[in-house]
Amino acid sequence: MKIRLVPVLLIMFVMAVTIRLGFWQRDRAHQKEALQAHIESNESAPPLAVGATPLPLKGVEFHRVRATGTFMPELTVYLDNRPYNDQPGFYVVMPLKLRDGGYVLVNRGWLPRNYEDRTVIAPFDTPSGQVEVEGIARADATRAYDLGADDSALHQKIRQNLDVTSYATEIGLPLQPFVIQQTAFVPAAKDGLVRDWPQPNFDVDRNYGYMLQWWGMAAAALVFGLYAGRRAATKERSAGSDQTAKGI
Repeated sequence: MKIRLVPVLLIMFVMAVTIRLGFWQRDRAHQKEALQAHIESNESAPPLAVGATPLPLKGVEFHRVRATGTFMPELTVYLDNRPYNDQPGFYVVMPLKLRDGGYVLVNRGWLPRNYEDRTVIAPFDTPSGQVEVEGIARADATRAYDLGADDSALHQKIRQNLDVTSYATEIGLPLQPFVIQQTAFVPAAKDGLVRDWPQPNFDVDRNYGYMLQWWGMAAAALVFGLYAGRRAATKERSAGSDQTAKGI
């Protein structure tokens, strides 16, 4: 049987690509599982103290943290398009002036939005004295879909997203490179904010599903190649038999 080089190379290429993509999805699933385990471990660990010394984001992200200081409500930012239970609202983010020096942004919680006028902010309480804030260190106060940078958002209270580094430059304060997603504070009091934070959705099952799909495509390419090769061989044998019969 003659082996046709181009079809064989094409099938081998398809198999190589789909197998590689399957391994890539498997590796993504493993990375997500490791990150999930890392987050769960850090959330149950003793909180890290946040003070004047800058803490690197890579070393503190997803850790429980504790910070003592005074809120700065005059620098509050309201992050728009943050729904809760299908209700539109804001995340309330404001700096905390740390007792030992330095500053850190705190995502204090969710606040419902006025349906008729989004610029009308619902009332909530901010402690005037020193408080102790506990929460989870995050790279930002979550990000909503944004079509692009909007310079008009600078110095505005209501924004779509908030970059920690850019905001530190804007207000001229040495912020820590992360945001505390607040879970509690001392003294405890009702402030009108909701802190029912959504859990990260890693969707590992989807990656494993894609892995199986890619490997299934590789197997299908192999089966198709074997079938096509067998059919071609059958035709060659049949053609050879006909030629032999005609030559008798």
